[in-house]
Amino acid sequence: MITASEALDRLREGNARFALGEKPAHRHMSRAERSRFATGQAPFAVVLGCSDSRVPVESIFDQGVGDLFVVRVAGNVVAAPVIGSVEFAALQLGSRLVVVLGHSRCGAVRATLDELLQPSEGLSQGLGAIVDSIRPAVEGVSAERRTGDRDVLLQHAVRANIRYSVLRLTNDSDVLNQLIRDDGLVVVGAEYSLETGRVDFFDVPSKFV
Repeated sequence: MITASEALDRLREGNARFALGEKPAHRHMSRAERSRFATGQAPFAVVLGCSDSRVPVESIFDQGVGDLFVVRVAGNVVAAPVIGSVEFAALQLGSRLVVVLGHSRCGAVRATLDELLQPSEGLSQGLGAIVDSIRPAVEGVSAERRTGDRDVLLQHAVRANIRYSVLRLTNDSDVLNQLIRDDGLVVVGAEYSLETGRVDFFDVPSKFV
C-alpha cells in the first residue's frame, strides 16, 4: 500500500512535469495492459475535483489509467454519493490520500457568489442544488468582501469552498474519520491554476510539507 506521503509526492512530481510542459510519462495502454486492469484496481490517491473541462485530473498530475480514483462534480461539492465514493476507494481499494481539488475561476463558485450578491429566480432545481451546496462555504467571504474587487472575491471564495469540502468529508463520514485516526488516511485541499497549470496543496500536515 502506498502511504499518503508517498502519494502526495507522486502527485507533486507529476504536476511539476505537466506545468513545465514535459512529455507525459504515461502513454496509451496496450491491449495486454487493458486486460490486466480488467481484473482489479489499486489507485494510490483519491481526487474529488470539479467537472470543469479545463481540469482533466489525470493529465494535470501526469498519471495513467488505474493510478487515481477520480470523483468529479461541479464545484467539487460534497454530497452523500460523493462521500460514499471516497469511502469506497479508501476502504475497499486502499487509497490513503484524498485530495479535494478546486481551481481558479470556478464557474460554480462564481454562480454562487452571483446568487448571494444579486439573487435570481431563474436557477433550475439541479443548479440550485449546487449553489446551495457551495453557499455555506462562501457566505462569510462574500459578506466580508462585498464591496471589493469581484475577481479577488472569487479567489477567496474558491479557496473557502475547497476547505469546506475537506471539512464535510472529514466531519460527515465515520468511515473516513476512523481511517484518519487509525490507518494513515490523509485528506488535503488543493487548487489548480488555469493560468499556470500548477497545483497548490494547502492545509497539508506539517510532516508532509
